[in-house]
Amino acid sequence: MADPFFDTSSGRLVAEQMPGDNAPEMSVSELSLALKRMVEGEFGHVRLRGEISGWKRAASGHAYLCLKDADAVIDGVIWRGAASALAFSPQDGIEVIATGKLTIYPGRSKYQIVIERMELAGEGALMALFEKLKAKLAGEGLFDPARKKRLPYMPRTIGVVTSPTGAVIRDILHRLADRFPSHVLVWPVKVQGEGAAAEVAAAVQGFNALPADGPVPRPDLIIVARGGGSIEDLWAFNEEVTVRAVANSEIPVISAVGHETDTSLCDFAADLRAPTPTAAAEIAVPVLADVRHTVATLAHRTERCVRRYHERAGERLVALVRVLPRRDTLLGPQRQKMDDLAGRLDRALERRVTLARAQLDRDAGALRPAILEQLVATARHRFEGASRLLDSVNPDNLLQRGYVRVSAKVSGKVVSNVAEAHAAGAITLQFRDGPVDARVERPGGKSYAGSSAPEQPSLL
Repeated sequence: MADPFFDTSSGRLVAEQMPGDNAPEMSVSELSLALKRMVEGEFGHVRLRGEISGWKRAASGHAYLCLKDADAVIDGVIWRGAASALAFSPQDGIEVIATGKLTIYPGRSKYQIVIERMELAGEGALMALFEKLKAKLAGEGLFDPARKKRLPYMPRTIGVVTSPTGAVIRDILHRLADRFPSHVLVWPVKVQGEGAAAEVAAAVQGFNALPADGPVPRPDLIIVARGGGSIEDLWAFNEEVTVRAVANSEIPVISAVGHETDTSLCDFAADLRAPTPTAAAEIAVPVLADVRHTVATLAHRTERCVRRYHERAGERLVALVRVLPRRDTLLGPQRQKMDDLAGRLDRALERRVTLARAQLDRDAGALRPAILEQLVATARHRFEGASRLLDSVNPDNLLQRGYVRVSAKVSGKVVSNVAEAHAAGAITLQFRDGPVDARVERPGGKSYAGSSAPEQPSLL
């Protein structure tokens, strides 16, 4: 018999409300919201144990993941505020216990858990995360022995990253004061709990950022220290941000986290691991008394070496003196040669004096008074002839005889022909007793300026 509510025999094309139909239609959104209210009202807060899968952190800071076990999977979301407060860095394959609210995401019609808090499911899960992160960082070479730096033998300044109130800093300062008093800078940080890893990493980076010549001295060595505790207590020193900061430090780092049996990833990344914070202080500096003894020993050895060298040099000098020839033997030939040269020098001087005296006698004979007087008379005659010649060619002497020297008034050049007189226009006539200015004109008083045919000039 056909169901009256779901009768398909009518063949209707448009949906209609049938008599007695108590299931009114609803939209998909209405159904999703109804399911969302039901799920959230029924379950409220839940705690789920499962393995992380598909962990992803969006640019917004929110995180998305799946929690799964052997038979089922549920989506999860962690809003940015809760994600930043996680005490560890989640990774795929780690078993956790997540606390949050169940809800439905209408956009995909999927139920999911909004995680407010997430913790590792016991120390086994924590160790699994430890080993997984260790393998990852080791694969990147952060634990490579070739990266390790040598510690300074006698650091002038030591930076300590630890809690300022615990026994660790007191032990370090006490041991340094006993062994080798040093300048210590303490960068106070939290060593466990929320934000501890970020503070430790920032402290290591802060020490590295100090300028070498700044007001605060840059440490030559850094000690990252914490007292003992459980693996959960020491987890800040296993966080990736802390390990990377230690591995990338330009300043050598000693890791002193926990007791001798405790191990952290910072121990692998540091340049040297100390079993305890006190041991780190012992490794950081030598014993002052030992240094003084070493210096004294080296000074004594140096003194002995110098004394031995001096003694051996004296012995070699005495031996050389014994084999050297006598002074007379060495200097005899040179003395004889000097005497020979002295005798030759005396004879040479006498010969030079004799030759010079003979030359002087010859030159004195040639200097008779009559010859000198003849030479003077000849020179005087030549001089008088030259004077007469100069007087004869002196143009000023001609003026005494009635001649006149004509020169252009402007340029001062001597005028020697008619063309130059026409060109000058204004001339100067130099007489015996002084000059007279004149102008050159044609007969009739006309000027020669501009005339191309020169005529006999007249003087006015």
